[in-house]
Amino acid sequence: MNSIDKQKRLHFDVVNVGLRAQATAVGLVRLCVELRDAGVLHETALTRIKDAIADEVSVAGPRRNAQEYRLEVRERLDQLFAGEKKVGSAEALSFGDKPEP
Repeated sequence: MNSIDKQKRLHFDVVNVGLRAQATAVGLVRLCVELRDAGVLHETALTRIKDAIADEVSVAGPRRNAQEYRLEVRERLDQLFAGEKKVGSAEALSFGDKPEP
């Protein structure tokens, strides 16, 4: 099974379990930030977590400019996990606009 097939399978498994909720996502981000700040979660692990999230989001994203879409998702995840910048709306992401400054 190739990487994209594994990602699609994981995508459907996660949807079937109901882990699409915003509360779950917020909890994950908060947990990662807390673990990083406590020195338990290293930046390399956080990078792998953000990459996995970006891969999942891009599976369901637009087919046109898929790589660009994934890069923008990944940049927004960096901002979200850093907690330093306003990320912008999901609608802006789906229509290709840039996040608000």
